[in-house]
Order: sequence, then C-alpha cells, then structure tokens
Amino acid sequence: MQYKSDTEAAEAFVTKYNALTAEIGNIIVGQNDTIKDVLISIFCKGHCLLVGVPGLAKTLLVNTIADVLGLSFNRIQFTPDLMPSDITGSEILDEGRNFTFIKGPLFANIILADEINRTPPKTQAALLEAMQERQVTTAGKKYDLGNPFFVLATQNPIEQEGTYPLPEAQLDRFMFNVWLDYPKFQEELQIVKQTTTTTNVKLKKILSSEEILFFQELVRKVPVADNVIEYAVKLVNKTRLNSEFSTETAKKYLAWGAGPRASQYLVLGAKCNALLNGKFSPDIEDVKSIALPVLRHRLVLNYKAEAEGMGVEEIIKALL
Repeated sequence: MQYKSDTEAAEAFVTKYNALTAEIGNIIVGQNDTIKDVLISIFCKGHCLLVGVPGLAKTLLVNTIADVLGLSFNRIQFTPDLMPSDITGSEILDEGRNFTFIKGPLFANIILADEINRTPPKTQAALLEAMQERQVTTAGKKYDLGNPFFVLATQNPIEQEGTYPLPEAQLDRFMFNVWLDYPKFQEELQIVKQTTTTTNVKLKKILSSEEILFFQELVRKVPVADNVIEYAVKLVNKTRLNSEFSTETAKKYLAWGAGPRASQYLVLGAKCNALLNGKFSPDIEDVKSIALPVLRHRLVLNYKAEAEGMGVEEIIKALL
C-alpha cells in the first residue's frame, strides 16, 4: 500500500474499518462488540475463542467477515473421531508411486474451528500448534499456512458432557475470549424478517489480503507511552498471587493468574483500539476497553469464588 505518511495510513485504516462494519451489518444484526473484537484480533495477528449458545450466528459471522475481507475460508466441524491429519492434511501415494501432500482444511486464511471442545486433545493440539507456528509438519516436512492466518474457535457453554475442555495453557493461545449473548428484542425482530424471505444480499469485498497485512504492520508501529505499558503489565501482575502488585481480590478468588501473553495482547489490542478511535497513541482507557476479552480465559477461579458465586468478569472489573 502506498500512503504518503503514517497519518494518512491511519486515516485510511479507520475508513476501511467503518466500511467493513457497515458491510458486515448488511448480514449480521447487532453483535457490534463481537464484530469489533474479531476485527481487532485479525489486525493484531491474533486468534479468537467465541463462546455462545447455538443459533447466535457464529458461523455466519465468520463467513461474512471472510467474504468482506476477500479471504479464503474453511469451516472444520470438530467431532470425537477427528484425527490431526484430517485438518492438517496427509501424504498419499500417487499413480507414479510418489508421495504427494494433500493439504487439509487448515490451509486457508480464516478457519472456523466449530466446537473445538468436541474433539480429543491430539487434534486440538494439532490446531493449536498451527495457530502458534503458522505451519504444519507432516512426514518431517514443514508447510506454511496462509498469510494472513486467523482461527476463530467456538464453544458451547451449556453442554459439557462428552467434551474435552481446553487446558489453560492452550486457552492462552487465543488473544480474545468473546462471549455472545442473545439478541435484543428489536434485533431479533430484524433477524427474523431478514432470514425468512428470499432476499439475497451480495457482499462487497472491502479489504484485500495485502491491505490486511499492511494494516497489521501499521498497528505494530503505533508508539506507546511507558505509563500505558506499565499499566497493562501491572494489571496482569495484579492477577498473580505471588506478585508484588497482587490485590486482595486476586488472593481471595484466584487460583492462577494471567501470563506474559496477556500483557502483550493488552498492548497490541490497545494500539489497534486507539487507531480505530482516531488516536495516534493508546492511553489507559484503550487498555481497559479490551481487558475483559483478553483476561477472561486466562484467570482460574478457586473454590471460594465458586462458592460465593463470583464470576470472572466481576473479578476483572474489580482489578480495573
């Protein structure tokens, strides 16, 4: 992308983002915060874990975002019998008796890992390794995945029987944990009206993969004041029981705190949030605005929190 200055690039970023949300809004009704969090994680080179009951348009949201971004999209429905090679790909013997690698569904720009907790740890680990390394290894050979590469995994919070919950160390690979709630009454009216007719909305492509890569680099170039970085790191340290900044709330209700990835994602997310709000450097309010989805899945509650009915969101708000 050719822009005369970073200021011009930042203005173009806001313009493109507004066009993206407007185009997505032609299909997705409401869910503004969810859309913002997903787009921020894309522009920060992160991944998202989406938690919500069935029927809240999680799949439609990802499909819509892939369409307006002009990116390739694959959906993987996780099941208990899914093997790692089913998602990464495998080698087959062709007619010339040579081994040929057949790429699996992971080889796309946007991956929807539907119900990630429905598949055994071996397949979960294959996906999480691909998320971290952005490559897969088969028969000793490494194959690079798409660029940009973004995974949106979903979980159903209601039914946990017969599932394989992700351990905390693997949950840490996700930048955001986003909770979807039921739509408001007026939003649901609009959803029903839109989806029970023959209307077919054609989406425009707003961003190319080259533009996304450019804006990902632009986000990382945003300068951050030392006091903002200190606030982000101190906030994460407040969740650790053995830290000098640990609070009484953390000591009372937490069994385990957040790791260094939380500090990194707080600063990166704050940079992107600042750009979207027309600022050239993030402040503490930008850190606070994305603290909930960054920390939500990184804190482990103890028995006292469960006994007293303390939720992780209440604890995060107390720490803020």
